Amino acid sequence: MTNRRIVLASRPIGEPTDDDFRLESDLPLPKPEPGQMLVKNLYLSVDPYMRGRMSDRPSYARPVGIGEVMVGGTVGRVVESLADGYAPGDLVVGYGGWQEYSIFDTKGRQQVLKVSESLPPSTALGVCGMPA
Repeated sequence: MTNRRIVLASRPIGEPTDDDFRLESDLPLPKPEPGQMLVKNLYLSVDPYMRGRMSDRPSYARPVGIGEVMVGGTVGRVVESLADGYAPGDLVVGYGGWQEYSIFDTKGRQQVLKVSESLPPSTALGVCGMPA
């Protein structure tokens, strides 16, 4: 198994174009450490704040660096877990970014929540998530 991700290739001037991003593929999967889990992202939220994160102007949030994975909220399924309370197969919501697989860290500042299996998983990024 390999990972694919979209990274910021350049700072957009005006509206972002395809040239401002780069697809990186066939990357090795990241390995979780204690307190972390490997998650296969299933849904990505694309939100207006992302445009501000593409800029390097002062803001409330750190800009995405050139060559870094674009930020974004995701819902995914745990593939491998070294985090207490999370097991393979669990649905979780967090900030996995524009990539197929990501590491969610339960010990740092990143908030990771389990997603109810009784609702469509994508609702965790909308009506049952942060924007609601």
